[in-house]
Amino acid sequence: MKLVRWGPKGAEKPGMLDASGAVRDLSGVVADITPELLSPAGLARLAAVDVEALPKVEGGQRLGVPFTGTRNFVCIGLNYADHAAETNMPIPSEPVVFLKALSALSGPFDDVEIPKFSRKTDWEVELGVVIGTRAKYVSEAEAMDHVAGYCIVNDVSEREFQLERGLTWDKGKGHDTFGPVGPWLVTKDEVPDPQNLRLGLDVDGTVMQNGSTRTMIFPVAKLVSYVSHFISLNQGDIIATGTPPGVGAGKKPEPIFLRPGQTMRVWIEGLGEQVQRTVQAG
Repeated sequence: MKLVRWGPKGAEKPGMLDASGAVRDLSGVVADITPELLSPAGLARLAAVDVEALPKVEGGQRLGVPFTGTRNFVCIGLNYADHAAETNMPIPSEPVVFLKALSALSGPFDDVEIPKFSRKTDWEVELGVVIGTRAKYVSEAEAMDHVAGYCIVNDVSEREFQLERGLTWDKGKGHDTFGPVGPWLVTKDEVPDPQNLRLGLDVDGTVMQNGSTRTMIFPVAKLVSYVSHFISLNQGDIIATGTPPGVGAGKKPEPIFLRPGQTMRVWIEGLGEQVQRTVQAG
């Protein structure tokens, strides 16, 4: 299944895609795509719905984050060896874990703000893993049992705030709109191998990132297990699993950073694509 939430910000309704890719209205079946619906029982309930019998949603509707109730927006840094190399950082011996502010969550086609006083706003296409069953101290062997599905995340980052304004990354990661998620939550049965997905990002039509999840240092099962030993993962939580090479900070001979008025296209094989326009924060 591909689950979506559509409508104005703060008033989104639940939906799912039909076989043609059109959005169908689920609001007559469920009130919203809540964390409880991401459990195996909840997803089985939705899978039993006759999608072709649901009302079609009129085209042109805004899409929001495709589920509600995220309590932890967990990110993994430097999880692709070639990305670590381009940033002149050592390959980590354990996953680098940080949290992104929940206020950064944004729809997949919403504008992305360039923060006031920013000089180094950057992009990062990432595979997002969505938790469907609470995970605490789980093994790698059982980790995937706790996954509901996958989505695209753009881990937008302000590099000066992240790396030059103290010892924590959070200031560069948590600005409003810095966490576009979606357009869909794709259930894990439709993604048989999350370690074999192409992913990439364009800016104004120029390819910046073009990689594969095959080159992750730590695969999805390892990350879910590892994080669960430090942070209890709840239904609806997101793990953004790191980015392949091609970020602006790593461009040669000179870094390239975002400015207002540009367009990012972010895509992952089988998970759709996002498009965001950059605007100056007010």
